Amino acid sequence: MSIIVCPLSRAPEIAREQKPSHVVSLLDPGTNFPVLPGYDERHLRMPIHDIEAEADGMDALCDRRMRDILDFVGLWGRDVPILIHCYAGISRSTATAFITACAHNPNADEEEIALALRAASSTASPNRRFIALADAELGRSGRMSRAIDKIERGPHWSEVGEAKPFLIAARFGA
Repeated sequence: MSIIVCPLSRAPEIAREQKPSHVVSLLDPGTNFPVLPGYDERHLRMPIHDIEAEADGMDALCDRRMRDILDFVGLWGRDVPILIHCYAGISRSTATAFITACAHNPNADEEEIALALRAASSTASPNRRFIALADAELGRSGRMSRAIDKIERGPHWSEVGEAKPFLIAARFGA
């Protein structure tokens, strides 16, 4: 099956149409999470700012929250899609999609997954903090971070507004 990535504006529609088994919402604290009937315990709502370094008054991703993300996406059985979104579908969600693919494919080449992400979305700019924390938690020895650095950033969000929804595979490697 696949990992679906989209902006907040498309999440309710895609959830209705694609019927993913799980949904991950990554939005700034204080932003209303989408109401997705029937998902309750299968909907991870993560109030987190899209920042890559600690900043006063901002809520940066931490080890504990990364573990929460990994535990949640680990529940996904890959028999139907998972939906991952943030506000614009560019940074937090693309990082989490890459992390999800890496977590579910522990023996796959991280660069292969990163290249699939780039092929699916020219606007993907995965949040480097998310990637570094997951890389450490998954014991990937920096390979996830290096793979994301290799595909480089997409255009600045101000040039894009919000990304077009896209899919990446759930299975990589042998």
